[in-house]
Amino acid sequence: MTLASERRIVQNPFIRYAEEAGWQYLSPEEALRLRGGEDSPILHTVFIEQLQRLNPGIVDSVTKAEEVFNRLIRVRPNIEGNLEAWEYLKGMKTVFVEAERRERNLRLLDTENIEANRFHVTDEFRFVSGHVAIRADVVLFVNGIPVIVVETKAATRPEGIAEAFDQIRRYHQEAPELMAQAQIFALTHLVRFFYGATWSLSRKTLFNWREDLERQRAVSQQPADFETLVKSFVAPRRVLRVLTEYILFTRRDGELSKVVLRPHQMRATEKVIARARDPQRRRGLVWHTQGSGKTYTMITVAKLLLEDPRFQNPTVLMIVDRNELQQQLFQNLESVGFGRVHVARSKRHLRELLRQDTRGLIVSMIHKFDKADANFNTRANIFVLIDEAHRSTGGDLGNYLMGALPNATFIGFTGTPIDKSAHGKGTFKTFGGDDPGGYLDKYAIRESIEDGTTVPLHYQMAPNDLIVDRSAMEAEFWKAAALEGVTDVEELNRVLDRAVTLKNLLKNRQRVERIASFVAKHYRTYVEPMGYKAFLVAVDREACGLYKEALDHHLPPEYSQVVISRGHNDPPELKRWHLSDEEEAAVRKAFRKPDQPPYILIVTEKLLTGYDAPILYAMYLDKPMRDHVLLQAIARVNRPYEDDEGRRKTNGLIVDFVGIFDNLERALAFDSQDVEGVVEGLDVLKERFEILMQQGREAYLPLRAGKSEDKAAEAVLEHFRDREAREAFYAYFRELQEVYEILSPDPFLRPFLEDYRALVAMYRLLRSAYEPHVSVDKSFLRKTAEIVQQHTTTQAVHEPQATYEIGAGALLALVAQDKPDAVKVFNLLRALHRLVEAQGKEQPHLIPIGERAEAIRQAYEARQMNSQQALEALNDLVRRLQEAEEEWRESDLTPEAFAVAWWLRVQKEMDAPQAHRLAAQIEPAFQAFPHWATSQYQERELRKQLYKILVEAGVKEVVAWADEVLTLLRGISS
Repeated sequence: MTLASERRIVQNPFIRYAEEAGWQYLSPEEALRLRGGEDSPILHTVFIEQLQRLNPGIVDSVTKAEEVFNRLIRVRPNIEGNLEAWEYLKGMKTVFVEAERRERNLRLLDTENIEANRFHVTDEFRFVSGHVAIRADVVLFVNGIPVIVVETKAATRPEGIAEAFDQIRRYHQEAPELMAQAQIFALTHLVRFFYGATWSLSRKTLFNWREDLERQRAVSQQPADFETLVKSFVAPRRVLRVLTEYILFTRRDGELSKVVLRPHQMRATEKVIARARDPQRRRGLVWHTQGSGKTYTMITVAKLLLEDPRFQNPTVLMIVDRNELQQQLFQNLESVGFGRVHVARSKRHLRELLRQDTRGLIVSMIHKFDKADANFNTRANIFVLIDEAHRSTGGDLGNYLMGALPNATFIGFTGTPIDKSAHGKGTFKTFGGDDPGGYLDKYAIRESIEDGTTVPLHYQMAPNDLIVDRSAMEAEFWKAAALEGVTDVEELNRVLDRAVTLKNLLKNRQRVERIASFVAKHYRTYVEPMGYKAFLVAVDREACGLYKEALDHHLPPEYSQVVISRGHNDPPELKRWHLSDEEEAAVRKAFRKPDQPPYILIVTEKLLTGYDAPILYAMYLDKPMRDHVLLQAIARVNRPYEDDEGRRKTNGLIVDFVGIFDNLERALAFDSQDVEGVVEGLDVLKERFEILMQQGREAYLPLRAGKSEDKAAEAVLEHFRDREAREAFYAYFRELQEVYEILSPDPFLRPFLEDYRALVAMYRLLRSAYEPHVSVDKSFLRKTAEIVQQHTTTQAVHEPQATYEIGAGALLALVAQDKPDAVKVFNLLRALHRLVEAQGKEQPHLIPIGERAEAIRQAYEARQMNSQQALEALNDLVRRLQEAEEEWRESDLTPEAFAVAWWLRVQKEMDAPQAHRLAAQIEPAFQAFPHWATSQYQERELRKQLYKILVEAGVKEVVAWADEVLTLLRGISS
């Protein structure tokens, strides 16, 4: 058995594990029978039976069930239809019951009695939409409804996940009726397992599936194996919970989007609900690091508390800060599926809501509880979810809140670890007393980086002459008594207002000008070439204006934009930077978009919390910060980002002008293990780059040493014939490339450049030769791509720099070149692949030639052929291509029939007259049934005629040949 087999190594085990987890397997033929046709995504028979079974007295007749089926299957083939299909699954849709003369809710799922549902899994799921057909690897159904689409790839494919994701995107375009029903998709090539929500197709919404992280760490320190990942993901109870509890649809600016929770969010939600049901424990603290989706976790908890009848129509009070309340999501929580939401407009309004014993969701800020009466509402089914708990309940406000609601359950959420100061200990005492370690649930920074939820942060110190005077920092910032327990930007600003000397130093005009010059040059040199954007954080609003004026001396004015809060009594020099709400919204939106100004936002308070722009890469920090404020600020640059061009952010960068990072222990008063991996200096990366280059010089570069270009290429190709060796090199090169991308340009790199270019060329050679279906250029990050463009040669095996018409003549010229056999083999394979890719639709006889070339490539790679044997086989294929070109010009056959003739010659080794004669006999059958690819009836009748023709021609494997012919022509039609 070959490890390169997608079906045997990945797809079949997935189905086997699903069966063991409780899913019933359906063969593609049986699934098709239950569907009633390839244009139906639903198992019609199963759906009708289950609908009646789950809705006694509501859907009693088949006619009524068919009516519901027709409504469901006709939802719009887009995200709006997907929302409607999800509402059916949630039990939110109704049907009119004549006997009762009223609408009754439908149940498509039974979430309480799991055994009442029917779970099916099938593979090779062919679905036809109009004239386009797709074939999904695995589809999972609950009660006949397709809820999960799975794409599997061979475990040996290094780009397997990316290729599978591209297929899922294609299904949304070519089979939207299927994807309107499906709620989740999964991608796996054994080594890794990812999932996401349908109709949410950005790379950043693709999540790593990891089950029970705490148990894994405690037991083995190893990631779960494939069997564990599959069984935990498809566990029937888990699937029902994900479908009904962990999917959110949100509407912002009229645009609908969809979210599915990540494993750590699901885990925390379950723990909070369990705590809410525990009458003995009424506190809990959840730390989910900045950027890990804490807001959606809170919203999901609130929804489940309100929907669960065990909580007896509760009140859920969500405490958020001003920045979050200004977010559209909190202003319009109805868009996330809540009923009526009460936003407390004032202290009086909040007291009225609580006095009237309002049920449902109330959103408020903590200060509205100031001086609230004790025992204002003593009900026990009040649940208070407090965001940024490390600061929201500080001082007397937390006491007023808890005194007003003495029997409520309080769950604190924070995006930063709790510090070791007296303030932090108070937070643990308030929320964490019932849990070992102080946290009900913890998703630390290191975990989020491992999962790809956030990216690592790197920092570099600005040149010494630009860093603020250290003695002033010591006297006025570090030693300020009020610094202890600073938890938000407003408190920090009050500390800085007292640091008169320090602020004057930071706003010195000469210093501002020099830093602006440095920032402009640094941005243009390091950040802009990668396509990213930056923040410049100034000490106060006045400093923001000074930096804007200075930056405009070095960059076009549209490059930067000041975003500050407005004050009624602001002097003219501040008012000139005021933005209206509409203008600020437009700036926020534009900043998130690549290749569109503004590129640098100048801020001091606004946007430092609660603003997510994944394209933000660099933060130029000229404002003293520490603890929670520092972590919240630098977390603006830790969001993953990848655009449609394959531009990928691998880290965030902090450039420090105030010396905060000189002493991280002083700046971050948290347990060291909690902040380990938050930031590391660029000197660490330089050490790592040196180590990686030394590895390359010892393990890889000697392969080409002392050889001519062709011999060097041949030696490299031969050394990496084993896929395992290639994958190890690919992983090595990706890390090397990412570190180079961060450091470049830097004089430090100069001694390594020639060898780095040689390793780039080696990577390019291997990807071009062994992975012809993957774009080599897209696999390079921007700065390395520039090296490729500047230093590409035409020797050895390289990507062509221009497009030429490829035919038999050009291929014969490659054969005649004075090159080593191994190089000729890869040149021919790549040229044949391009030929088929470019012209296969117009000249379908090229497709069997391409298939034969792929078989030769696989045999050569598996060492079943040596270079000479592969070259001979390819020479024969090129000669056949030359014959095909000549015969095609003279043939009277249709393109499809001629393709069949060449398939018979290339794949079945039939002689020319016999192949043409058999293809001519087959041609009328296809003309008689022109819609065979989309009509089951026509395909059935066509098969009958094909069987008859093949039997008369003396073919023994009639069914297999007919299947192969239809597969060939179906590929052409799609």
